[in-house]
Amino acid sequence: MTQYVQLVKRNLLMYLRDKGVIFFSLLSMLVVLVLMIFFLGDININALTDALAMLPGRNAAEDEANAFLLVLAWTIGGIVPINSVMVTLSSYSSMIKDKNSKRSDAIYTSPVKRGVIALAYITSTCMSAMIICILTFTVAEFYFVFRGAHFLSALSHLKIFSMIIVSSFSYSAIMYLFATLVKTESAWSGFGTVIGALVGFFGGVYLPIGQLSPILQNVVKCTPVIYSTVMFRNIICEDMMNVLFEGVPSEISSVYGETMGINISLFDTAISPPVCCGILLFTGALCLVFGVLVMNSRRKKGAK
Repeated sequence: MTQYVQLVKRNLLMYLRDKGVIFFSLLSMLVVLVLMIFFLGDININALTDALAMLPGRNAAEDEANAFLLVLAWTIGGIVPINSVMVTLSSYSSMIKDKNSKRSDAIYTSPVKRGVIALAYITSTCMSAMIICILTFTVAEFYFVFRGAHFLSALSHLKIFSMIIVSSFSYSAIMYLFATLVKTESAWSGFGTVIGALVGFFGGVYLPIGQLSPILQNVVKCTPVIYSTVMFRNIICEDMMNVLFEGVPSEISSVYGETMGINISLFDTAISPPVCCGILLFTGALCLVFGVLVMNSRRKKGAK
């Protein structure tokens, strides 16, 4: 246990002390924020307020203020899972560096079981993602309240923190599988560039999933990222959805939720946040098993 704790601490500090790695792990989030501030945010707000203006008895100024808060909540629900993806990816750079610098040789020849070493990498990566995601959500919520919203309820906070744990574990396991397959730092950096470019698309952040073609929607639904964003948005946007769509036919709010990826259906069945959590856990567990099998296969072949 002592060796495991020391390895976790060592890997965690390697990530947190590397400011460059932390910056690049947050780069996708920063890109999303820039796009929302200067381009996508106004488009989403205007589209929503124009639609509501067609209904009788609406207060245009109030709708615009509430639409802004809803789009802000929608954005927060997208950047938190994006961070869980990118932080776990960046955190495994220490594992790749260990391979290339031959430090892994010293680690593997020490009296520590390979399973403990692998678990230490996964645990430290999961903890890194949890720390960054919790900090991101905390700062985002305070800004959310500063702009006129209310703090989420205690139950909502409990759900969100639980979902952060689930996302952090799932993507730690998924990225561990990829990290076992990659041998060089340059390859891992290239992989990270590709994922950083695609994660906003697959998460329905750059473009809401409802605005994609049916074929692309099905492609997006085959990735775990969209289920992360849906479960976060479902909780974070709930209060503002109730405020903005008060007195509006439920069909309208339902269509908006489906279009913006606040709700999602699979095989014509609505998927709830607990089901999204289950999909993430299953995907993470499956990738973890494959990752362990890859490591065991390389061990038998004498690869480190």
